[in-house]
Amino acid sequence: MSVNTLMQLVLVLPLCLVPLILLLRNHPNLREGASILFGVLQFALVWQIFGHFENGESLTLTWFTIFPGLPVAFEVEPLGLIFALVASSLWPLTTLYAIGYMRSHNEQNQTRFYTFFAIAIFAVMGIAFAQNLMTLFIFYEVLTLSTFPLVTHAGTENAKKGGRIYLGILLTTSILFFLLAVIGTWVTAGTLDFKLNGIFASDSSNSTLGILLALFIFGIGKAAIMPFHKWLPSAMVAPTPVSSLLHAVAVVKAGVFTVIKVCVYTFGIERLGELPSTEFLAYLAGFTILASSIIALRQNNLKARLAYSTVSQLGYVTMGALLATPLGIIGSSMHITMHAFSKITLFFCAGAIMVAAHKKDVDQMQGLGKQMPLTFIAFAIASLGIIGLPPAGGTWSKWFLLMGTVESEYWILMVVLMLSSLLSIAYLLTIPLRAFFPKEKPQEELTLPAGKIDLAPTASLVALTLTAIACIFLFWYADAIYHLASKLV
Repeated sequence: MSVNTLMQLVLVLPLCLVPLILLLRNHPNLREGASILFGVLQFALVWQIFGHFENGESLTLTWFTIFPGLPVAFEVEPLGLIFALVASSLWPLTTLYAIGYMRSHNEQNQTRFYTFFAIAIFAVMGIAFAQNLMTLFIFYEVLTLSTFPLVTHAGTENAKKGGRIYLGILLTTSILFFLLAVIGTWVTAGTLDFKLNGIFASDSSNSTLGILLALFIFGIGKAAIMPFHKWLPSAMVAPTPVSSLLHAVAVVKAGVFTVIKVCVYTFGIERLGELPSTEFLAYLAGFTILASSIIALRQNNLKARLAYSTVSQLGYVTMGALLATPLGIIGSSMHITMHAFSKITLFFCAGAIMVAAHKKDVDQMQGLGKQMPLTFIAFAIASLGIIGLPPAGGTWSKWFLLMGTVESEYWILMVVLMLSSLLSIAYLLTIPLRAFFPKEKPQEELTLPAGKIDLAPTASLVALTLTAIACIFLFWYADAIYHLASKLV
């Protein structure tokens, strides 16, 4: 298979699944089987691209030109490859999880769910391999629009309200700030192409570039920097597979990926450190980390707690990029992967608990570990990844981020990272501890059916077990991710 054909397939394969899903809408087993098959094929194709990239081959593709000098074009580079590998590996696992969840919960409009899920993955691939800012912006907006029907999937008033907040904040930040930053970059640099070490001339005004950086950070609403973070907890009205998509596979990862991409390939690390707004924005990310952790600690609803945890963890990635140091960039890039597998496991567990035990609040989980041991073990493993403790992969990304604060001498941010990790112990690890070692007898004793070791739906249980194992795998085999991330610096 030629490299050109391989690139085309990676980009359009998820879109090719859409008519097949619609055609099989009355045959759910075939519909969902096709979704898993296409997900596996997508990962296999991205893995082949990884092989070509490691062999030093140039992988580029142009679809068409909007006007001279501004094509819709794609290019494989290390950061995009990390994002594409994460998204493509989690697509089939999320689909497998969704089978158990959607059927056990008797969700309506399942064909619509799988259709827009595939479109969202198509948008993610476009973002991951975008060769310039305009291409990235187009697919960034496609991702927003394709995930809106997923957020409002339930069709209730709460779902519609959450969807309005989701769409309102993401579109407003994109149009008012992100698009303006893209136009400002075109005017200042004369190009929107991504280039390692940046595209701005040495005589470009640092004041102008500082304004552009602020526009980018606030305009990339999917990174959920405060005060533009409310869309994320509001979107928790969606079914848990959608929450998993938002938090791990697509949306928030597209946000922080774009932040790193802009910092490294539009501004360049060296120039980034000279801009007047960089320090302020780094401290704003630090405030987001700490404030969200405190808010998470106060949430009794499990999905709300996990949502604010995500806001905090996204702050880690944004802050790491804004440290403008090699270790900060490496830590941020690695955290995209480490957080993805940990957080998707946590949401898988939350959904399994809700479907199987009908429990949504943390204080309802006393003693539930006896009926759902695998689910809560997976929850504990994923929590270690978020906290940054062995044997989970998050240990390494958190370490590099911490060393990045030392390298840049942002001592306050170093303290923020340590405090946030302590808070995450309090708001995450207490949940499996409460389940396995209850302080009081549960009000309701659930009974395990004969032959089952966990109340979670089988398909969902398999998915969350695999992602939990991946969290441990990434601790012992983080070299490949580090290898790609180090090429950015």
